[in-house]
Amino acid sequence: MFDSLLIANRGEIACRIIRTARRMGLATIAVHSDADRDALHVRMADRAIAIGGAAASDSYLRLDRIMAAAKASGAGAIHPGYGFLSERPELARACEENGIAFVGPNARAIAAMGAKIEAKRLAEEAGVPCIPGYSGEDQSTDNLARAAREIGLPVMVKASAGGGGKGMRAVHDEAGLEAAIDAARTEAERAFGDGRLLIEKLVRNPRHVEVQLIGDRHGTLLHLFERDCSVQRNHQKLIEEAPAPGLLPETRERLFEAALRLGRAIGYDSAGTVEFVMDAATQEVHFLEMNTRLQVEHTVTEEITGLDLVELQLRAAAGEKLALTQDEVTCNGHAIQARLTAEDASAGFRPDTGKVLLWSPPAELRCDAGIEPGAEIGAAYDSMIAKLIAHGPDRDAARRKLLSGLDRLEVAGLATTRLFLRDALASPDFASGKVTTDFIARNWPDGWKAPKADGLALAAAALASRPRAAATPWQALSGFRLLAQAGCPARVTYVDAAAPESRVVLEAREPGNWRALGTDDEAQEIAAQWTGPDRVRITRDGVAESFAAAHHDGRMWLCGPGTEIACAVLPLGDLGQDRAAGDGASPERIAAPMPGLVVEIRVAAGDKVAKGDTLVVMESMKLLMELKAAADGTVAEIAASERDTVEAGRLLVRLEPAEG
Repeated sequence: MFDSLLIANRGEIACRIIRTARRMGLATIAVHSDADRDALHVRMADRAIAIGGAAASDSYLRLDRIMAAAKASGAGAIHPGYGFLSERPELARACEENGIAFVGPNARAIAAMGAKIEAKRLAEEAGVPCIPGYSGEDQSTDNLARAAREIGLPVMVKASAGGGGKGMRAVHDEAGLEAAIDAARTEAERAFGDGRLLIEKLVRNPRHVEVQLIGDRHGTLLHLFERDCSVQRNHQKLIEEAPAPGLLPETRERLFEAALRLGRAIGYDSAGTVEFVMDAATQEVHFLEMNTRLQVEHTVTEEITGLDLVELQLRAAAGEKLALTQDEVTCNGHAIQARLTAEDASAGFRPDTGKVLLWSPPAELRCDAGIEPGAEIGAAYDSMIAKLIAHGPDRDAARRKLLSGLDRLEVAGLATTRLFLRDALASPDFASGKVTTDFIARNWPDGWKAPKADGLALAAAALASRPRAAATPWQALSGFRLLAQAGCPARVTYVDAAAPESRVVLEAREPGNWRALGTDDEAQEIAAQWTGPDRVRITRDGVAESFAAAHHDGRMWLCGPGTEIACAVLPLGDLGQDRAAGDGASPERIAAPMPGLVVEIRVAAGDKVAKGDTLVVMESMKLLMELKAAADGTVAEIAASERDTVEAGRLLVRLEPAEG
């Protein structure tokens, strides 16, 4: 066994690898970009080495800098985690050439599964069932469209390289076929540097199931049961579980047999996952791809088997034999994982950025996270910030445990998917195990929306009652004494600075007690009492609720079971006229919805545009967004340039509305 390990990754997976390595007595070496110099994984490791700028292309994707760090630190092994360089055979070869153990499969196996076109060919040769489709050399748009018509719509257009849903388009009718092919190719080229595509028959009512493999360098290859990953958005997984619910015994055996057959065909010798798409009605399975690395969802397999997959990877990389047989791998109970991302699910899962002001996961859940209070979440990397995992004796017990834990999770400072995940787990479809990959569209056809709450009134009451350090005895007096004549209630109007038309009037009754009047003149009695530096108890019309609370940069955050409130709440006199008038959205202003990179500007000053035309393409947290015209008009101003990094709200294009 080597004595030191360099982790060529960041965030939660780097922290998770460090924990196992430390338990095994290995010295740990972190690498970090300029943006991550103060990150949790950097402080957890025994040593940390800077490798470049914030952009992944300047740091975590720089093979030369990773290898230089490994050699300079004397690392005995490199673990790539997932993403970044984890499925690049060049890293495995570089490790071999420099006498460093690579914690992953051999370079030949990585290369064999690296492109979906070649992987599908190898799977067919190994007798693994595949979806009918086209993966030929002629990659012209005309030929791919012709192949799609011959296969029969609907079809799935898929990038040969990479993953994460990039370069994928489902096509249901002729009208959008060629445009989908061109868009998928462009996205694949931008994301992976490889624009090759394959066309496959679209499986109706699909479930996404996968088999975890583990092998060693002595010819042993085992399966560690299967997982279901059907809850997805934009082809990216959100909730995963093991074992997969509702599988027939013969289906499960077909999955294990097919995965092992493919793994043996390529001489697989580490942790890896063979993914399948399955018809929910017939349970017919087809090969999808193989991920030659540790998966994000490996945690649920660990929970049901009691095995540490990172430890098994490390031992295999050190040349050790697996210390168990297939018969000794057992399944105990059920486990479900929810991926918590920094996204606003109410706005189509739009990525968000900011500082983590509160972070307190419940003790009953396993939490793999790379954040802590004070961590900065930027736009340079993936939006996932933590994974929450529940294990129980059966599926419903695990589901209820995770549901309860999400209610008690306290996080504030930026938008997260906490409440969406809670609603997904509580839905009848999920509770019954009847989930397919269209789960979100079927349950929320108009998009998921957060439960409504009178957020401004609660945030205003919390802000008005917030303890303040007093500089003089006069400033220590309660506000209700200073704001009105004796015998009259004090009245203060609060507005949401992000939506100035929303306002609430608080009339002080006594310290901490208020009568709140909303814009509809509906009155309610509110009492707010801070019970700690980050906790407030609010009683509204006799009903008391306890919230985790934080106030930062003019915003009040409240987080409680079933509720999240984030208001830029200010007393009316604090709201500058320029801000109220100048920051509002309008059809004439095309502004950045979040911090990110301007990838493409598709118009020029003077161009005529129609409602729905794409004007700007932005990238944030690895997601591409098309910003469209909200009305017909003429481009009056281009206020940004391609490759600009812009903040949220930055004006990009200004339109002159069409007459009428």
